[in-house]
Amino acid sequence: MLEADTPSRSYHVIGKLVALALAVGVIGLPVNTGVGYVLLVAATVVVLSGRLRFQGRAWIAALAIAVVAIAGQVWLAPPRIDEGHNVFLPGGPNPVLERGLPPDVYRQLKHDFDLQYPAAKHCAPQADGCWLGRGFPDRVYAFSADGILHPSDMSRSVTAIDFSDPVWLGLGFTNEAQYNWYPVSDIQRARRDGRVWMALHRWHLTMPWFEMIRLPAAYVGGQLCWRGDIMWEGADQRFSLQHGDGCRAVTPADAGRRVAGLAIKPDTLAMRLEPPFKVRLLQWAQGGLMVAGLVGLMVVLVRVEPRRLILPAVLLGLSVLMIGLADASFLGGLRPLDGGDDGLFYDGVARAMLQQLLAGDWTGFLIGGEPVYYYGGPGLRYALALQHIVFGETFLGYLSLVLAMPFVVYGLLRRFLLPPWPIVLVLGFIAVPVGEFFGTTFIDYFKWASRGYADPASYIVFLAGLLVLVGDKHDGPGNRFLPALGGGLLMALALWFRPIVAPAAAVFLGGAGLAALYQWQWRRLFGLCIGFAPVFLMALHNWVFGHALVLFSANDAHPLVLVMPPSAYPAMLHELAHLDFTGPALSRWLSNMLAWLTGNSETPWQGAAGYARFILIPLHALAVAIVVYVAVRRRRFDPKFDPWLRLIAGAALAQHAIVLFYTAATARYHFLTWFLTLLVVLVFMQQIGFEWFGRRYPALADRILRHPWSMRLGLGLSWLKRATA
Repeated sequence: MLEADTPSRSYHVIGKLVALALAVGVIGLPVNTGVGYVLLVAATVVVLSGRLRFQGRAWIAALAIAVVAIAGQVWLAPPRIDEGHNVFLPGGPNPVLERGLPPDVYRQLKHDFDLQYPAAKHCAPQADGCWLGRGFPDRVYAFSADGILHPSDMSRSVTAIDFSDPVWLGLGFTNEAQYNWYPVSDIQRARRDGRVWMALHRWHLTMPWFEMIRLPAAYVGGQLCWRGDIMWEGADQRFSLQHGDGCRAVTPADAGRRVAGLAIKPDTLAMRLEPPFKVRLLQWAQGGLMVAGLVGLMVVLVRVEPRRLILPAVLLGLSVLMIGLADASFLGGLRPLDGGDDGLFYDGVARAMLQQLLAGDWTGFLIGGEPVYYYGGPGLRYALALQHIVFGETFLGYLSLVLAMPFVVYGLLRRFLLPPWPIVLVLGFIAVPVGEFFGTTFIDYFKWASRGYADPASYIVFLAGLLVLVGDKHDGPGNRFLPALGGGLLMALALWFRPIVAPAAAVFLGGAGLAALYQWQWRRLFGLCIGFAPVFLMALHNWVFGHALVLFSANDAHPLVLVMPPSAYPAMLHELAHLDFTGPALSRWLSNMLAWLTGNSETPWQGAAGYARFILIPLHALAVAIVVYVAVRRRRFDPKFDPWLRLIAGAALAQHAIVLFYTAATARYHFLTWFLTLLVVLVFMQQIGFEWFGRRYPALADRILRHPWSMRLGLGLSWLKRATA
């Protein structure tokens, strides 16, 4: 393989995966810091954009560089600091905090808690969402995924303590399932700051909690600075209270002793442990060796063409900017997910599953919190559990999927549109929220992903599978097994995340399979079937663990989702037959159709502007009509586009048909529907629409083309095309 002069495409894919694995090894797991993640993203861009060297000596050198970098980082590793944290809720049937915390610390925490949350104002334990009826800590120090590879008798062991905002500290307990409190609770989970300039501190943790660190002997000569209240351990395990802001040197007598930070009142605690120069030197040396190792890997393994890095850098930079302006905590922090949201359920179950996996309870892990899947995204809980192994107490795994979306979108646009429109449209998709009026834009995907919902993951993976199956070239994917296998597997994974994409997947895979059968492309057909087969593991799970024959999940008949069950249509016809135009069935159907034709816009419509949304109905009706035209009309498009484009149009119509039964008022259910619609409409406009407009209105078309802004846009597009060629 390594000595091949012209390695196959499969070898290139395998080689790039191996190169990325070496990069992850040099960075080290978990990748839970901003610096480590940025280096990983940079390495990924270089590897995927460049051309690998397949000479044996290059791979031997790369392996040697990785081994030296990893061994050197282990040798130079600075001393680790034992750190523990947890929510503070006194009482409960099993008062582990009272028994496990130092008595002085517990008494002070309990005193502060009673002042902040008087018993007279506690919510009723029987009220749904009250903290008193939800659950209490079951261990002194909460489980932390950061401690999987670096265990501690507390929550985790870290190389630095420096925080002023707990959202950036990675407090995993904030998203444990038993702390699913609703607004009825007197203790709240978090508060959102909607001011534009507060993107770095969008979320404020309002849960009462505490922090505990054990000072290593190597930190003697450094100092601990803090804001708020801390308790410093002295002789005989007694703790003294320190109020307000301050700094204190770490003395030999402090080695091995603990310091507790008290955070009952929100936004009051900050701590920074400044190491002595020797420890700081080790930190610098370890970081420098990691960077040097990554650079060495890239130099010996990859031939880099700077031009090929421009577009990825632009797409990533613009995506990160948009996410950062909305909610920067998604870029490496860990926000407390909203009480009652699907996101808190998924991550709460995922954290429990991860602990079962670490304890060797494979059955508990596979059950996934439900013997029969009910919540409509069973795959996300497994993905989040694995994400916490690789990325620790962050959502960087989900962020990686979101950051990949612009590249998938660009690939689909480039597959069906002529230059330079793919670049223009993908930049508009990311940065210009015009898609809010059409029910699909990048903002929607990262907004719901940051809330922990499964919908964005499903749609992104579906589009990636679509791109793999149609191929990134105009001549199509050909009769190859591996692309068909990968595309089918991605489609199956999309259904695992959200079964709502089943109609589009059925139409597209069914059409692709029939085409492969018609063309005698047996390898492609077998790849599609084998790749998609894991989708039936959902039904197998429900049968084995729940003894129920449920294909995907059991909430498909929930009345808030299935607003028009089949039984509603006879009732609607009965109302029409009796000229009852205000009947409940007809009213529900009309309301659902209006929500559908407004494009499921996520834009908040207020006051008189709320009526303006109905202006969008003709736009969306026209878009659906164009999709129907493309699906049924033959020989009107470029032959290299026509078969796959018609199949995508059929998949879009299948997704649109969902609104005949399921609610159209929940916008996130229909992002994929409108994206596929938009893709078909764009191709239609480029190949037919603009030409028709030019013939029908030649004077107006000429004025538009000669307008100074059009000419400037044309020059800019020409430059961008040359720069990224």
